[in-house]
Formats: sequence, C-alpha cells, structure tokens
Amino acid sequence: MKVALWGTRGSLPSAGPDTVRYGGNTACVEVRADDGSLLVLDAGSGIRRLGGALGAVEGRVDILLTHLHMDHIQGLGFFAPLFRGSGEVHVWGPPSIKADVRSRLGRYLSPPLFPVRVRDLGSRLVVHDAPERPTPIGPFVVEAALVVHPGPTIGYRISAGSRSVAYLPDHEPALGARAFPASRRWTSGHDLAAGVDLLIHDAQYTAGEYESRVGWGHSSVDHVLAFAELASVGRLVTFHHDPGHDDDALDALHQTMIARSGVPVEPGREGMSLTL
Repeated sequence: MKVALWGTRGSLPSAGPDTVRYGGNTACVEVRADDGSLLVLDAGSGIRRLGGALGAVEGRVDILLTHLHMDHIQGLGFFAPLFRGSGEVHVWGPPSIKADVRSRLGRYLSPPLFPVRVRDLGSRLVVHDAPERPTPIGPFVVEAALVVHPGPTIGYRISAGSRSVAYLPDHEPALGARAFPASRRWTSGHDLAAGVDLLIHDAQYTAGEYESRVGWGHSSVDHVLAFAELASVGRLVTFHHDPGHDDDALDALHQTMIARSGVPVEPGREGMSLTL
C-alpha cells in the first residue's frame, strides 16, 4: 500500500511566498493498493492537483469524505475524473438524518457557489453513505465510525492485505473521554486506529492554544501523541496544520513532538509519499 499527501491544510511561508515547506492546500490523501486501485481521502483543494496527475483514469475511483466542511470538499468540483465521460466515481460521506450525502454536496456543487451542478458532471457519479461495517472496496477493506468533531464527522480505517492506515484529520479525542488518555473504551476513534501501521491525525494546536479552543474539534500535539500511544500505532503522520502557523513554527513544534513521542512521528508535508 502506498500513501501520498496532496493537501495537509496548509502553512504560512517563513521566508517568502515560494518557500512553503508544509504546503498550502487543504485536505486530500491518495491511497494506492499494490494493483493500482485508488482511494482518495477527502476532497480539499489538494484534489485538483491529484486529478491532474492521474491523467486518463481507467476503472473506478472512490472518494471517502470525512465530513462536509468546506476545507474538505472545496476541490471536488475541480477533480478532473468527474468530467470524463468514461469514468466512474464513487463518493462516500457521513450519513445525516436531515439529508443524504448527494443532496448536501449539491448545496455546494450548484449556483451561486459553483457553476456546474452534480447532475451535469460528465462521469458516472455514485454517492453512498459511509459504510456501517467493514466493507470491501476493490482490494481494500474500509471501516468508518463517527468521531468527535462538530457536525457529522467520520474517521476511516483502510486495510489492504496485512497493511492498514487510519485517517482522522479532524478529531478531538480528549473531548468526552473519561480520564483521557487512560481509557480506550471512552476514547473517540480508538478502535479505528488500534494497531494500524500508519495513523494520519489532526495535530492543529499547541497545548497552550488548545486551552482556549476546547470543543472546536481539533487536537493539541500532546493529545495526538497520547492518542497514538494509546492506540499502539506503528507510525504517526501529523495533519491538519493550523494555517496560521508558519513553517518555522511547525518545524519547532514537530521537533518537540519527535523528541517526546513513544512512536515514530513524521510531519505531514504536501508531496509526501509513504510505502507500507
């Protein structure tokens, strides 16, 4: 399995507009099986670059949305495979009692916010609620579960053969947990992440910043380290960087994390590629 980051939510340059080291695009991650099958995690602005890199897509593409906040869907209407008549694109997203995923996406993919409506896309578009139980998608097995973040939000666990990755880009595991991080039972997202080879996880705030942002749906660096250790993950990649942090601030933050962590930590950077 290969994992590539096309958008990590962005950072500010430390020394001019052409020197951004972490990237400026919002959430999008590519997951490939050994046979070339493709899953796309979220459709932030990074998905535009991914679509351009794919060229002519043969077969099916599946997009797994964690939630429908704008920074996770704003690139969907610019994803080239959606406009190719021969393509088949499946979009999975969090269920809601108010409206189905297709209807909610249609609020964005329609005027005045976007000039093209969902029904006018060139590809065959199939929209699903995220699976309620482990579900095969090609060579992958996908698991989804609700996690702590404002609005209906889900995290994913993706397995292919003996390898697994958990994707929790917007997540506040310390909220609602009894004596976090002591209790696995009460910790949001634990079962999705338990024992995975790779955890991609929200690491937006410093400990000091988090104190005034409890309930906003994001993690402090202390909390993501505790969560990764609680779930016994093989490797942690930080994600959903605060776009108000510049690259130098993120460098310093990650050096502190690496020094303190009980699991290997890598800062998520746009363009990063990992093989599991």
